[in-house]
Amino acid sequence: MATFANQVVWITGASSGIGEAVAVAVAQAGARLVLSARRADELQRVAARTGLPPAAVLILPMDVTQTDKLPGLAEQVQTTFGRIDYLFLNAGITQRSTVADATIADYHRLMDVNFFGVVALTKAVLPIMLAQGSGHFIVTSSVAGKLGTKQRSGYCASKHALHGFFDALQAETAEAGLFTTIVCPGYIDTPISLHALGANGQPHGKLDANQQQGMNPAEFARQWMRAVLRRKEEVYIGGLEKYGIYLKRFLPGVLSRIVRNRPGE
Repeated sequence: MATFANQVVWITGASSGIGEAVAVAVAQAGARLVLSARRADELQRVAARTGLPPAAVLILPMDVTQTDKLPGLAEQVQTTFGRIDYLFLNAGITQRSTVADATIADYHRLMDVNFFGVVALTKAVLPIMLAQGSGHFIVTSSVAGKLGTKQRSGYCASKHALHGFFDALQAETAEAGLFTTIVCPGYIDTPISLHALGANGQPHGKLDANQQQGMNPAEFARQWMRAVLRRKEEVYIGGLEKYGIYLKRFLPGVLSRIVRNRPGE
């Protein structure tokens, strides 16, 4: 049976929110951790919060858009722990601007972080997992990765792209003993909207009410762990908003009217 005990779990976007909550949860389940994000000081704080001894945590600052450096970082993890069992591809940014106000540079930024950076790190780790004959990729998509909504055009596009990529990866690597899980969160109480790309690339700079009223990150982490250990290929975690995915599938006209009539954030 799948387990986190003594497993090496590499988490990107580990400095806050979902990544931090998952780091604490899997540490309590006995994992060894690799914590990555751009802010080394915040990674140190998260490492201390896990309660793990220093030998069980590798703090590895990184920017996923610097794709040429990712193979070297993957080698560093392998050198430190000897293997990589779980890679949680969680780094990402969101958006709060209309198509009319967004710039092409904004769309490039969203795709570079949310898609190309994820693909590049996956490709850096893939040879390691293939050589060891096991491994599990987990990627943070979104409810917005299954449908479109206002002021999220580039964000939705980047998350939609992840589904195609990881569905293909799963098909190609299943016989080699590898697994993928695509996680689609709804509203989780994290600060992600603070750093969203606003109109003309300016920072959004505020917390959205729906985000603040969302699921507690610790509860998200609990559901995340259950889905990963059960090797679910796709899982939706959140409140009532996650049922929009089913409306999109079975009653798309109803969902379209709801989205059109809903105010932007």
